[in-house]
Amino acid sequence: MFGTVRGTFTLVGAAAAGFLIWLSTQIGQRSTGGYWAAIGVLAGAGLTMALSQLFGGWTKWGVPRISVGVFLIGFLPVLVTAGWVILAGQPDANWFQRHVDSWSGSIGLDGPVHDLRSLLGVLAFGVGLVFGFTFDTSGPRQPGESIWEGSTPEERPATAADSAPTIVEDGHSPEPAADADRERVPAGSR
Repeated sequence: MFGTVRGTFTLVGAAAAGFLIWLSTQIGQRSTGGYWAAIGVLAGAGLTMALSQLFGGWTKWGVPRISVGVFLIGFLPVLVTAGWVILAGQPDANWFQRHVDSWSGSIGLDGPVHDLRSLLGVLAFGVGLVFGFTFDTSGPRQPGESIWEGSTPEERPATAADSAPTIVEDGHSPEPAADADRERVPAGSR
């Protein structure tokens, strides 16, 4: 059943991403505004694919959250690298385009930047996809699981439930052992 749900969400996500990719071809990209609109739509297509997996895998019934580690280690380098090429690929020579071209030549990256300009749509799609990967769902909280991430039971705040008596299967609270040689009676025989 879960595979069917995820498969359906994957199909819907692919259809939506395909529509967004087609839509980006309908935007005039000869101006800077049109260029950035098309880049944004393509990044949205990548994000759509990642979110289809998030929502399709929502069988854990958790709340979507952003993973700071994936954002910092995975997404930001992709954004900087692809963003560098996307800035250099602008159709009009504006301040950003001229400076990125100049800096690329100064640090010896003008060859790869020039080569990657033919793949601007793929880079934009990838930026959106990797951004979508920064989201995850946490499954429902299990009984006894700490709400405070990374804390031990000694570090978490005390609650009223901590001082409540424990009830065993027969409905009685367990009696504290008075001494070590007291005979233990099974719970069902009382």
